[in-house]
Amino acid sequence: MDQSTSPQTITPQLREWIVAQAEAGHSAETILQSMRDAGWHEDTAADAMESTLTEHLARHAAAQAAEPPTAARVPVPEPLTLAGVPFIDAGDRQVQVVCSMRHPRLVVFANLLSAEECEALIEAASPRLDRSLTVALQTGGQEVNRDRTSHGMFFSRGETPLIQRIEARIARLLNWPEVNGEGLQVLHYQPGAEYKPHYDYFDTTAPGTPTILKRGGQRVATLVMYLNEPEQGGGTIFPDIQLEVAPQRGNAVFFSYDRADPETRSLHGGAPVVAGEKWIATKWLREGEFV
Repeated sequence: MDQSTSPQTITPQLREWIVAQAEAGHSAETILQSMRDAGWHEDTAADAMESTLTEHLARHAAAQAAEPPTAARVPVPEPLTLAGVPFIDAGDRQVQVVCSMRHPRLVVFANLLSAEECEALIEAASPRLDRSLTVALQTGGQEVNRDRTSHGMFFSRGETPLIQRIEARIARLLNWPEVNGEGLQVLHYQPGAEYKPHYDYFDTTAPGTPTILKRGGQRVATLVMYLNEPEQGGGTIFPDIQLEVAPQRGNAVFFSYDRADPETRSLHGGAPVVAGEKWIATKWLREGEFV
């Protein structure tokens, strides 16, 4: 429509058109010329473009300021692998690489633990089992969580020669100091027991997190080791990538998260055990020395 013979009102539709042209990469002069060609007065066109783009930029800046800051990335454990090499020297044994992913950073290992080590961990843990707890982010302590229905216990770091041997193997395998690891946790899942999808890093906005971080900083990686094979169910699931790792005795799944952010795609859980029972050992790794 020729605007030279009609009232020239700056409408919402015109403003939308100006924004669309600018976002498409057209220069200010090109936009002005297009408006002049359509019959807009020079002054009206210039005023419309200036006010529209100024307002648009202000809204964009406000929206960016309102977004929570992106969590800073930190160094994380990384298996000492070479492209195409199927085994890693973990010191006292060769560990096989079954599967490796980059995003999320995830590796499935075979032969991390021997059958005898798996049995020894179960035997040592069994008398000390209690209802599994989760970190209480409101207080920094621990609490029962209805999403986690297993029973478990913690070994102190280096508590026995068996634990010392396994921890040294993990440290070499993942290229991360032994002292940065939490104590090894053994968990027992009976039929129906599960751990619903969750993140292992600590929520930086929770009031109890500063207390938790005093013991070694943020968690940066998890290693789940399978001590037996349930008859059915009990896999480790990663909903963001539609992956399920089947529990096989002696195998393990490792995944890291370089910041406390869902973008790490480290959401995971323990699927319900359908038949039989499941035993696992979990090792959480921190940024610094865990005390």
